[in-house]
Amino acid sequence: MKRIGILVVAYNAASTLASVLDRVPDDFIPRIEKVLVNDDYSRDATYLVGLGYQQMNDALPLEINRHPSNLGYGGNQKAGYRWAIEQNLDIVVLLHGDGQYAPELLPEIVAPLEREECDAVFGSRMMDKGAARKGGMPLYKYVGNKMLTKFENAAAGLDLTEWHSGYRAYSVAALKDIPFENNSDGFSFDTEIILQLHEAGKRIVEIPIPTYYGDEICYVNGLSYAKDVASDVLRYRAHKIGFGSGEMAFATHDDYELKQAAQTSHRRLVQWFERKPPSRVLDLGCADGRLGELLRACGHEVTGVDLHKSDGVGERVDRFFEADLDRGIPDEVGGGYDIVLCADVLEHVREPRALLQRAQAHLAPHGTIVASVPNFAHWYPRARVALGRFDYDRRGILDVGHVRFFTRKSFERIVKSAGLAARRSESIGLPLEALSRGGQDANNRATPIGKVERLAVDVWPTMFGFQFLYELEPIRAHA
Repeated sequence: MKRIGILVVAYNAASTLASVLDRVPDDFIPRIEKVLVNDDYSRDATYLVGLGYQQMNDALPLEINRHPSNLGYGGNQKAGYRWAIEQNLDIVVLLHGDGQYAPELLPEIVAPLEREECDAVFGSRMMDKGAARKGGMPLYKYVGNKMLTKFENAAAGLDLTEWHSGYRAYSVAALKDIPFENNSDGFSFDTEIILQLHEAGKRIVEIPIPTYYGDEICYVNGLSYAKDVASDVLRYRAHKIGFGSGEMAFATHDDYELKQAAQTSHRRLVQWFERKPPSRVLDLGCADGRLGELLRACGHEVTGVDLHKSDGVGERVDRFFEADLDRGIPDEVGGGYDIVLCADVLEHVREPRALLQRAQAHLAPHGTIVASVPNFAHWYPRARVALGRFDYDRRGILDVGHVRFFTRKSFERIVKSAGLAARRSESIGLPLEALSRGGQDANNRATPIGKVERLAVDVWPTMFGFQFLYELEPIRAHA
């Protein structure tokens, strides 16, 4: 038997609260561990109605609480979920005190959780075609609900029939695993907790529920609500892509990612190496060795160096050495390398010029250094600085792990001061494959946006180039 709790969020619900509690099915009451009525500092007699009901009805295990100040719809839920966790409940159901959602369906909404088929159950007014309108949902709300849900599904990578129902049941264990305390205290809390459940890999199922619109007062400003929830899902998508501080993508793995789309730095580097005869390659900052694995597939022998030994790197490269590149390249790697590869690593070291100089000592007489660096003069960092909103991101040009920034000119000055000259260079655009992270399939590589972006890089590389690739050789060899 699961320990089931009911959280009744109530605000100015004096006229409806008793009828909502009356409608809890009699045969379901013995399965309920606790019922908490959270009166969110109502301006009417909601609290007194709750106390009176508690005195007159001892069947429901009622607890009546009145907040000393208004916490807001989201804040009221936070208090209730803290209560569910403290009470060691297994399941908590969110029920509204205004009667908008049917208590008669309590057995149905907890059933999938009791069977441990999911981590959350949402009641949906949109699952049965036409039911929402027949239940009195105004046309403008129906259309708005459908449009917002479609947008939210596409942006977040879900397939829910409705994002905006307040009739829900949660596994308390799942609530413990998500940072719901960080959510809004307003009505967008419901959207944010969906995103958190999705991010944490929790399973959500929906059941159909009836639609009811009565005389209750609606406290939701529709336009403001739409703006807030749209902002939430866009912020989540941005965090999954790598833009922003990333707290909404809290469970996303932060390992270095191999970029394999056609117009990305890694794919272009592999194409460069495909045209070279089998060579000895020293891969500095090799991460998990996935790029080195591709180079080995081209016939090259790869030695990797990185600060930590990632899982699987030993199988993907021929040799691996653990070393802090800020302190130099370990002598044990030896010399005579045809190519020293510095792919997305120079921005992570404090002295990139010193690393380039040290790399030359490990080159064969006609060896070269191949490097890729991010472009700080790209339109995105420029816009952030111009708006006074500079900060680090989870990934990309403003990656939180970057300690140095480069423009094309500043990097070429470092190259020259390190005694190197560019044999060739190339500008690479945004890795558009990243746009599909966290959303429904969004393969943009062959779309018009990809073609336009490629043209922009060709015309104005310092503005639209996301990264620069260089093949460098010692000046003495260049001469």
